Amino acid sequence: IYACGPSVYNYIHIGNARPICSFDVLRRYLKYRGYQVKYVQNFTDVDDKIIKKANEEGVESIEVSEKDIAEYKTDAHGLNVMDADVHPKVTESMDIIIDIVKTLVDKGYAYESNGDVYFRTSKFEDYGKLSKMPIDELKAGARIDVSDQKEDALDFAVWKAAKPGEPYWESPWGKGRPGWHIECSAMSRYHIGNTIDIHCGGQDLIFPHHECEIAQAVASQGCEMVRYWMHNNMITINGQKMGKSYNNFITLDQFFKGEHELLTKPFSPMTIRFFILSAHYRGTVDFSSEALEAAEKGYNKLITSLKDIKRIQAAKGSQPEVGKFVAELEKKLYDAMNDDLQTPNVISQ
Repeated sequence: IYACGPSVYNYIHIGNARPICSFDVLRRYLKYRGYQVKYVQNFTDVDDKIIKKANEEGVESIEVSEKDIAEYKTDAHGLNVMDADVHPKVTESMDIIIDIVKTLVDKGYAYESNGDVYFRTSKFEDYGKLSKMPIDELKAGARIDVSDQKEDALDFAVWKAAKPGEPYWESPWGKGRPGWHIECSAMSRYHIGNTIDIHCGGQDLIFPHHECEIAQAVASQGCEMVRYWMHNNMITINGQKMGKSYNNFITLDQFFKGEHELLTKPFSPMTIRFFILSAHYRGTVDFSSEALEAAEKGYNKLITSLKDIKRIQAAKGSQPEVGKFVAELEKKLYDAMNDDLQTPNVISQ
C-alpha cells in the first residue's frame, strides 16, 4: 500500500487526519485477515510552501520540514495510527527522481525548457482516465500551471529550475528540484515496485496529482502502476472544504487543547478517530462541535460495549445461544469491513 503523505509546513488539521485514520484501519484489517502488508507513506519535505515558510522564518527548509514531521508523528500516535513501514522523504529520493525524469526525456515523454522539464501529456493516451474527465475539461480545470515554456497547457513539471533563495540539486538540466507529482512515482517504485496493489489518498488528489502519477510512472516503466485506488472524501465546515488554503482549518493540537473558537472544550485523540471512522471514508463529513460531542459519547459507549462482549465471549462455551450471537455478530462485522471498509456499519452494530 502506498499512501500520499503530508507536505510538512504546518501542524496537521482534522482534514489531514481523515486519510491517516481511514487507511490505518485498512492496513490493520488486512493484516488481521492474514495478509502480508507493506505500508509506505511519504513526507513531502521540499515544496513551494515549505520554502516560503523557511524564508519567512529565516531558516533552512530542512528545519521547517523536520520540525513538522516530528509534530505529525506526535499527533498520529495520539490518534493510535501506526507508523508506516517506510516513511520516505523527497530530499532523500533525488537520485531515483532524476533517473525517472531522464527516462521520460529519453523516451520522448518529457522535454526540457529553460531548465524546467515538462511531461508531454499529449503523448500519453490514457491521460484523464482516472478522473474520467475529457481533456478539454481538464485543460479548463483548476491548479493547472500555465506557462509560455510549455508545449501544451496540460503539460506538467517533473523538474523545476532553481530560483534564487531556493534549495536545489544538481541534474542534467541544471540546478533544480522535483515537480510535485514525480515524487510519489519515484518513492513508491523504489520502496514497493513498479506496480502497487493499493494506492490511497484524498479525493482532491485525483486530478492532477494521481492522474500525473499514473502518466509518468506508466510512461517510464511500461506497465501498470496501481491495481486499486482508494480516495477519501473531505471534512467540511459549514459546507466548505476544510484546508490550509481556505484558512478555515483546526489543527489537531487545537482539538486536544480546546483552543479554537469553534470548540466548546478539548477533545481526546480517540474521540477524533471515532468521529472520523463514524462516516464511510468516501462520504463527506461536516464538522461541528456538537458532532464531536456526540462522537465522544459514542466512543465511550463503544468501549463499554467491548467490555460487555468480552464477558459474553467468556460465557459462549457454556451457553449455546451466546455462541450463536457472537458468531452472527462477527459475520456482520466482517461483511461490513469487506464491503469497502464500512466502518460506520461496524460501529453501529
